[in-house]
Amino acid sequence: MGIFERYLSVWVGLAILAGVFLGNIAPDTFAVVAGLEYAHVNFVIAVLIWVMIYPMMVQIDFSAVKDVGKSPKGLVLTLVINWLIKPFTMAALGWLFFKVFFVDFVDPQTASEYIAGMILLGVAPCTAMVFVWSQLTKGDPNYTLVQVSVNDLIMVVAFAPITALLLGVSDIQVPWATLLSSVGLYVVLPLLAGIVTRYLLQKKGDDTQLNAFVAKLKPWSMLGLLATVVLLFGFQAETIIAEPQNIALIAIPLLIQTYGIFFIAFYAAKKMKLSHKVAAPACMIATSNFFELAVAVAISLFGLHSGAALATVVGVLVEVPVMLSLVAIANRSRHMFAEEANS
Repeated sequence: MGIFERYLSVWVGLAILAGVFLGNIAPDTFAVVAGLEYAHVNFVIAVLIWVMIYPMMVQIDFSAVKDVGKSPKGLVLTLVINWLIKPFTMAALGWLFFKVFFVDFVDPQTASEYIAGMILLGVAPCTAMVFVWSQLTKGDPNYTLVQVSVNDLIMVVAFAPITALLLGVSDIQVPWATLLSSVGLYVVLPLLAGIVTRYLLQKKGDDTQLNAFVAKLKPWSMLGLLATVVLLFGFQAETIIAEPQNIALIAIPLLIQTYGIFFIAFYAAKKMKLSHKVAAPACMIATSNFFELAVAVAISLFGLHSGAALATVVGVLVEVPVMLSLVAIANRSRHMFAEEANS
């Protein structure tokens, strides 16, 4: 691991500070960039995510993907956490904190909107950033692809009914254009580009060119992550400065949820005797959120300046630094997993 990867958390911290600073001194510039979107999918963010995940897609060997079905435990773990546990623990924590612990600090209407935003985060498992976390934990890229793909397919049919159930309403309007275009932009198109690239570089049956190409792309993946952080924090810089106390209140249950779900998944992976290259990405997928979708739905249902929209934005703010800490925990626990264990 080079010095850049070793101190990635430091660079991310500096990127967060840079985003907040630039967003406050040049809000109009960030407003213009934020307006470059379709169906709540920002084109600039999409390009940066491409920069992040394209190198990982090039590494996916489809000759190995077909063998994932022979070791389904990791996939089962991901699905159980994402669809049978995570949405409900998020809803429970939201209710506990904003209807009990923080009842004297937030008015009932705003509290309900905060809970709704948290629920939207809990029902939307991550799609794009998972490939970054998988790479940082040296996860199996082929297995990660299958886990993400299956989650995306389930999300298409399960997101609306689970959200409706937990919000207690029956008229949830899922922005399908956002959901489908996000999956297409962040998974399908980069994957196709990776397949074509891999095919062209392996024409002679030699991996030398492929390995050299991937090595050249690796720094760009990390730069894409840092640029994304700067933009995300720049978009919300004025809100961060204007409402720090509310952001702190929302962040507390989100942090408990994130670390709690990670350790539930981690414990289950250990008990299931998964290999580290499958267990680490499974825990990351179970923990992180599809924040683009959550933010879009919150804005569609409750409005741009609602408590629900703010809660989903706080989810964006805490996700990157928290996930980096979980990457560090996963990497330091490698010795606890048998690499040849059943996955």
